[in-house]
Amino acid sequence: MAGFAQFSDSVHYFIKYASTGSINRTNTGNSYLLNNAMGFKISKRRISLNTGASYVYGKQDTRQTNNDVSAAVDFNYNVDSVWYYWGLASYDKSFSLKINNRFQAGVGIAMDVIHRPNATLNLSEGILFENSDLFLKDTIPDIYHTFRNSFRLYYKWTVMKIIVLEGSNFLQNSLSHGDDYILKCNNSLSVKLRSWLSLTAAMTYNKLNRTDRENLLLNYGITVEKFF
Repeated sequence: MAGFAQFSDSVHYFIKYASTGSINRTNTGNSYLLNNAMGFKISKRRISLNTGASYVYGKQDTRQTNNDVSAAVDFNYNVDSVWYYWGLASYDKSFSLKINNRFQAGVGIAMDVIHRPNATLNLSEGILFENSDLFLKDTIPDIYHTFRNSFRLYYKWTVMKIIVLEGSNFLQNSLSHGDDYILKCNNSLSVKLRSWLSLTAAMTYNKLNRTDRENLLLNYGITVEKFF
């Protein structure tokens, strides 16, 4: 779910690819982590369609730490320059969070609190249906479904057209289980080398309270993006 500037009636496209990771090799052990993400957007004056996917793989010596896949598609319909409706469908599979399969779909409304060429602050609220297949305490199967309230804070701040701070942070509470919540935080700092190429430092944090699992990824790499 992302806000867009008001375009003309012509169709605009945007593609983005980010690759970050780390490798650590010592006399006593080895570790590596690879994080790849891609997004594609189609937008007109009132309607936009966004798709995205990411894959994280990591090992600590011979022990696997991450094998996490996420994919989502969403659409936005602008009511005016401030408000818009959104719809979302997503799929997750995560070794680190003990998610065998998780599907979410829902709708909601969002508003641009700040919307300027160099600064955006957006709040959104909606209801999601979730169907999940999890592992509790690492080994206990848990297949269930629930409705969640989904709150998101999105921001983007550009300094001198070179430095970009961007983040999308979610809190998703179950409407039927008070101790069942999900936190998703994705924040990045990018320095543009070209209009299409940036050096990026990224922080990703996920917490799934139902499985009592969380992961935190801090890495750096490159981002390639292009409007056309």
